[in-house]
Amino acid sequence: MATADTLIWTGATGFRRPMKNRIKRLQFLPVNLFAAVMGIAGLSLAWRTAGNIFGSPAIISTLIGGVAVGVFILLSIAYLLKLALFHKKVVEEFRHPITGNFFGTIPIAILLLSAVVRPCYHNTALALWITGAVLTNTLAYIIVTRLMKNKQDLLHATPVWLIPGVGTLDVAVTSSGLPYTWVNEVNLLSFAVGAVLALVFFVLIISRLMHHDPMPERMTPSLIILIAPFAVGFLAYTNLTGEVNMFAGILFYFGLFLFFVLFFKVFRRNLPFMLTWWAVGFPIAAVSNAALKYAAYADKWYITLLAGIMLAVLSVIIAYIFIRSIFLLVRGRLLEA
Repeated sequence: MATADTLIWTGATGFRRPMKNRIKRLQFLPVNLFAAVMGIAGLSLAWRTAGNIFGSPAIISTLIGGVAVGVFILLSIAYLLKLALFHKKVVEEFRHPITGNFFGTIPIAILLLSAVVRPCYHNTALALWITGAVLTNTLAYIIVTRLMKNKQDLLHATPVWLIPGVGTLDVAVTSSGLPYTWVNEVNLLSFAVGAVLALVFFVLIISRLMHHDPMPERMTPSLIILIAPFAVGFLAYTNLTGEVNMFAGILFYFGLFLFFVLFFKVFRRNLPFMLTWWAVGFPIAAVSNAALKYAAYADKWYITLLAGIMLAVLSVIIAYIFIRSIFLLVRGRLLEA
């Protein structure tokens, strides 16, 4: 007897039902899945830097970068289909005071991919970087305007608020190797927007976490995002100034401190696997990249050891979340209401 999957190809009735069901599931495709691209691309960039410190083969970074590009293309096609078929769902997602911030994962992913492909495809990287820079600053403007338009519920002040602000910081992080004088002005503008927004939102989020009820369990992984402003800030600041100074060291060490504070609050045995786990990928990638860059500057064995451990932890976490996500996809449970 033919199964539902074989009916897709062998029978007219069987074709319509399974295909229709699969298309309907697209309405449940969350925009926050683009965080997967951020985490994988961040891992690729970390392994590229590790090559200069540990002599690791360049092919590792290249292969991981290829996966990041592939995932981005697949997600982009799927989300464009969702936009075309379930327009109202996308609008609702964008207008939501919490999930709306996850739209920042799209331009951040574009910025990171520009850095991933730059060694081989310079013109493509430039086009991606310009696109990402425009989108991140535009989204930051939209989010801030929306927040100042109406009275906000402090319970909505969750770590995902940081995504649009951190996105503008990534403009400066990913601009290395672009030999244009105007790039520095774009970097400075983006750094100014991102640094101040991250500071303001960080204070509001900490206040909410200290004085109100805990966030829902499904949002627990997003706590790791709190380290991103400091790790990404370190990378952006050192790219802007061209040096690792005391202020940069302060940003790095506070980000590292927050990583250890939050790691054991997030990675608990009783916390089930959810797609929101992708929220941990990029922040940990950011602190890993920061550790590798700081290790190259400090030139001390214990800092280098720390950077190596951070890279190993990041690699294991990304691999685990990726494999679990693939299992959900194969079982048809990736997109559920």
